[in-house]
Amino acid sequence: MIKVLLVEDDVRLADALAGALEANGYTVDQVRTAESALAAAPADIVLLDLGLPDMDGIELCARLRERHDVGDTAVIMVTARGRQRERVRGLRAGADDYVVKPLAIEELCARMEAVLRRTRRRADTPLTAGPLRIDPATRAVTRGGRPVELTRKEFDLLVALVREAGTVVSREHLLLRVWQTAWPGTLRTLEVHVGTLRAKLGVPGLIETVRGVGYRLAVDEGTSATTTGPAAAARRP
Repeated sequence: MIKVLLVEDDVRLADALAGALEANGYTVDQVRTAESALAAAPADIVLLDLGLPDMDGIELCARLRERHDVGDTAVIMVTARGRQRERVRGLRAGADDYVVKPLAIEELCARMEAVLRRTRRRADTPLTAGPLRIDPATRAVTRGGRPVELTRKEFDLLVALVREAGTVVSREHLLLRVWQTAWPGTLRTLEVHVGTLRAKLGVPGLIETVRGVGYRLAVDEGTSATTTGPAAAARRP
């Protein structure tokens, strides 16, 4: 089921919109401030109002795009601001779409479906890390052409690290991304999964421990992590 984070400080509007989305099969979490949005668990799509009490929605969108756990999350700005200048600012801040209130729920759902199709195509792009090839669409991993059998959590953990190759990824982020929790009691579970993942991958030095912070997927002359295919080609200079 698709998870929606609704960021809207108008309580009556938020309740009505959440009810309509749930009637269309979505799961909706509501927050009313930018602070709450930044603290919320990852979602498939964010519906973002711009007139928030503690931060402008455009700034919030840019902040969300900087976070590891947002990644391929779709962001649609839903606002009463209809001027072209605001639209341009919103899209440049990282929004996938920009719609102006009021709008019919049918149109909003159609826009959400279109945006999710685009973001999921990006999310399904094959990845490589050294001798590893990771296919998110089939959840298959090969090393030098030979299959590597991973559990669901091990696969999700590997993808989370590969998508942020060369960057230190905090334990808290990995817990949220893979286990949907930040409870400290699951840190030992994370450590065990990292250990078994290293053993199964058989690529020494690929996953580095950054003491007191988290983990980093190493990137050097012998180990690289890149997406492959049209999406990657489009990003090359």
